[in-house]
Amino acid sequence: MKKLLSILAALHLMTMANAQQQEIPLYDGAIPNSKPTKDLEKAEGANKLSLSLVSRPTLKIYLPSKEKATGMGIVVVPGGAYHHLAMGHEGVEIAEKLNEMGIAAFVLKYRLPSDETMVNKEIGPLQDAQRAIQLVRQNAGKWGVDTGRVGIIGFSAGGHLASTAGTHFSKAYIDNPDNISLRPNFMILMYPVISFSDSIAHRGSRENLIGKAPSPEKIREYSNELQVTPATPPAFLIHAGDDQVVLVANSIHFYEALQQNGVPAEMHIYPHGGHGFGLHNNTTKDLWFDRLITWLGDNGWMKR
Repeated sequence: MKKLLSILAALHLMTMANAQQQEIPLYDGAIPNSKPTKDLEKAEGANKLSLSLVSRPTLKIYLPSKEKATGMGIVVVPGGAYHHLAMGHEGVEIAEKLNEMGIAAFVLKYRLPSDETMVNKEIGPLQDAQRAIQLVRQNAGKWGVDTGRVGIIGFSAGGHLASTAGTHFSKAYIDNPDNISLRPNFMILMYPVISFSDSIAHRGSRENLIGKAPSPEKIREYSNELQVTPATPPAFLIHAGDDQVVLVANSIHFYEALQQNGVPAEMHIYPHGGHGFGLHNNTTKDLWFDRLITWLGDNGWMKR
């Protein structure tokens, strides 16, 4: 009898968890800036950890239990050099951890730049990031989110996309008839690609988004440390000093630009950790996620 009750309890928990998660198309109808094409999306690794050739964007919704819910919502943007999406350790794992803290999470499967699937590949990912923010605010009541506490977290090239959303929000790259704010209330940038300048750019991310021979104007447009203004949202940055994939100078230059414009920011640079460590930098006992929760609380976003 006890075994039966345990099984029923486990099934109930699984049912509740599934009820709290759903994946929806990012757009109701036609996908803007898209060419007619077959869906060639590929998944590799256990539990579909990495996705490539993404042309059908979605938003996967992770809602915390009502007892834990803080009213905060965060759009989660996995990295992958604008070539693939690290949906496991930079997507699902992050969403589940945020849920534990009562934060609603929305994992964005954004389109990867491609001349074969997009009219203008450089704006496709930004359109999807703006649409995700728009959707969260449109459905705030249903999803238990305060429209004034909608942030974005991005990893590596996902950090570039998150910081682009935080510095290019004054122009809507999607239809926005209700004039919903596309500005995230805060940014969390994890070992982010920030700059496309020759000296510190992650070349793969730059080439995949704006091509192998971009103009100086295009490089400047997507070098987000050069796009910071006093209206840029507050930011929390994490990087490792020994990151040889995305140089720590990306975070440092962005932090300096925020400071120069009077934008509140907090940055933690670990001496070791390399690139792409997700939730766990195994070179230290310090937990960046705990520091993040403190920062969110100190700024009033964790209130219930």
